[in-house]
Amino acid sequence: MLVAEDELIVGYDLCDTVAEAGYLVEGPYDDLSSAMLAYQKAKPDIAILDVQLGDGIVYPLAEQMMAEDVPVIFHSGQLTPDEVAERFPRAQALSKPCPPAAVIESVQRAAAHG
Repeated sequence: MLVAEDELIVGYDLCDTVAEAGYLVEGPYDDLSSAMLAYQKAKPDIAILDVQLGDGIVYPLAEQMMAEDVPVIFHSGQLTPDEVAERFPRAQALSKPCPPAAVIESVQRAAAHG
């Protein structure tokens, strides 16, 4: 599981939530370049990506992951889940702030369809 989130407190919270549910977590990565580097080193089973990272929009990384069948869960305070679904129909989307139970539910859904 790869987590990319530029708000570090939110990123660590996401990582803790997912780790407590039994998943191995890489991150949080706060910029696109470090998230891309981590992805190239080890392809994750699932990714939770903030849409806007410290150095840009995460879409190029998300597109690459989806092309390689990695389920992507967008986690955004700027875009609504509907806006994300319009651009990425195969991805899930969560609005910030997101309750931990909803994060786990999305991860489990992604794992089941991955």
